[in-house]
Amino acid sequence: MTGAAESDDEPEEVLGAPRIPGPRRPGETPGRRRAPDETAVPRPRDSPEPYPYRAYGTPPADHPAEADMPHTSHLPTDDGGADALGHDVLRSLLGAWALAVCSAGETAAVEAHLTDCGSCADEARRLRGAVELLHTERDLDLPASLRTRVLDNCLVRRPPRIPLPDWAAPYDAETARLDALLRDIGERDWHAPVPLRWFDGRRAVGQTTTVSRVIGHLMGVDGLVAGALGLDDPVGREAPRMPTERTEKFWRAESRPTGSGIHTAWRDQSHVLLRTVSFAGPGSADLSVSYGDFSLPLRDAMIDRAFECWIHADDIAGAVAYPYDPPRGAHLNRMIDLAARLLPAALADRRRAGLAGPIRQLVTAGSPGRSVHLEVEGAGGGDWYIALDSPAALGSPELTVAQVVLEAAEFCKLVAGHVPPEEAAAGQDGDREAIRDVLFAAASLSRL
Repeated sequence: MTGAAESDDEPEEVLGAPRIPGPRRPGETPGRRRAPDETAVPRPRDSPEPYPYRAYGTPPADHPAEADMPHTSHLPTDDGGADALGHDVLRSLLGAWALAVCSAGETAAVEAHLTDCGSCADEARRLRGAVELLHTERDLDLPASLRTRVLDNCLVRRPPRIPLPDWAAPYDAETARLDALLRDIGERDWHAPVPLRWFDGRRAVGQTTTVSRVIGHLMGVDGLVAGALGLDDPVGREAPRMPTERTEKFWRAESRPTGSGIHTAWRDQSHVLLRTVSFAGPGSADLSVSYGDFSLPLRDAMIDRAFECWIHADDIAGAVAYPYDPPRGAHLNRMIDLAARLLPAALADRRRAGLAGPIRQLVTAGSPGRSVHLEVEGAGGGDWYIALDSPAALGSPELTVAQVVLEAAEFCKLVAGHVPPEEAAAGQDGDREAIRDVLFAAASLSRL
């Protein structure tokens, strides 16, 4: 487009109209006029004659530069700047200014006006914020930590009369995140295929089911906690204790809800569990929850349920193309700590089955023995020393024979059976057999 003067210091001028001053510079007095040579409008390089008309009005239809002329009928011909345009005209330009489609002169006039008019400045900020939401590259999903930050702030201002135990907070957060995911999916998504994976002690296994059945699985295993608290068990009074058997029985039940119905039933159950542990008092933390071949105190069982809720929510999110982040760091740390505390017993089980190396050092209960230093990096990470020779022994930094380094989410995916133990460690040093035994024991903690 011809006829626009270029300058390193001033905004681009609009053809056919006097240049409108930009925002005032520091020390500049309001209403300052530019010198005549500053406001001269150059002729287009390709125009043989001066313009035969003023900018305020309609140019002749046969003028050769008509197609190149911007619409400037609202601009005045004098150099009155923002004051000459008036508040109402400038306010009407705020939408175009926020979208960056104003001419250079209009932009300068609007921005000069914004330095003096508080109401227009507030409106301009709101419009710019709205325009930012229109950018396709911006992620409109709320950050995973937003709910926690809001609740923490509310609880600081007004502590709850019946507080939720801190060991139940991860379950509260993960069920709320999964609830938000399920509210967003469509009715057809409840039948979307979801691949489930775990490690059976020797190799990776899996099966494909649906979103609806995954929620049924979570509801059925959460029933173990419900039963321990004296609540109704969704699988029934004579339900098996083993999680896999419970799930299969729940899936076979003809009366089980499906689709959005299972969502409502599962969410209602999670609310009842959280309410019950809140009213149960601190002594409930040690209540035993049986999983059939092992038991966990209630405080650990709630962490286990939070962990499985996250893992299966991530499975569902992958099946329906939904963005899903790991838990917040403090909750992730509790999940990793539980897995690390369960590793010595898992390693002892594998040794009895002939799947791990022999005991190298006899130790007594409570005494230190050989250990592997497990270093977990990232949010929720830390250092753990895994006892190798007895589940009752204490891991000791002084008797460390190997070190394994993993990222926090990667370690959790290993414990869930989603990552092969041979490929899990980001770094390792020391006794290779001890490292292999610990990684395979971690994967063996997984189940359907």
